[in-house]
Amino acid sequence: MAPEEPINRSVVVESEPSVIADVCKQVLSELEVKGFSKDDIFAVHLAMGEAVINAIKHGNKMDPGKKVTINYSMDSDKVEVSVSDDGEGFNPEVVPDPRCGANLYKPQGRGLLLIRSYMDVVKFNENGNAIHMVRYRERPRLIEDLSSNHT
Repeated sequence: MAPEEPINRSVVVESEPSVIADVCKQVLSELEVKGFSKDDIFAVHLAMGEAVINAIKHGNKMDPGKKVTINYSMDSDKVEVSVSDDGEGFNPEVVPDPRCGANLYKPQGRGLLLIRSYMDVVKFNENGNAIHMVRYRERPRLIEDLSSNHT
């Protein structure tokens, strides 16, 4: 039996929130065909949707003349998604944690928190206008997970 062919695709969309559903549908259907679990599909859907809406709203400031590029690849082990915009970028390290203090009542940072919670790897480029995310099929076990099994 021949090994599965990896998928590598690139999609460029307008800075219009209505495009998110079509892009997500395309990626999620390919994940399903590749046999990824419902949990993996949900995680990628949530993270990719957040990344694209952030690129449209915050990066490109809803400017219809600016584009968002989504590159994705998947193989038998993982799915990788990169989202970049034409904006000036930002510093992800200064985004306040929405779980702490006065930030509980502010809308900023929630999408980034979700992305970091559902993806195994999250990296930004130096300019802060591109995010690269990885979700592994076999998720790395955390030390807390291992210690909780020995009670």
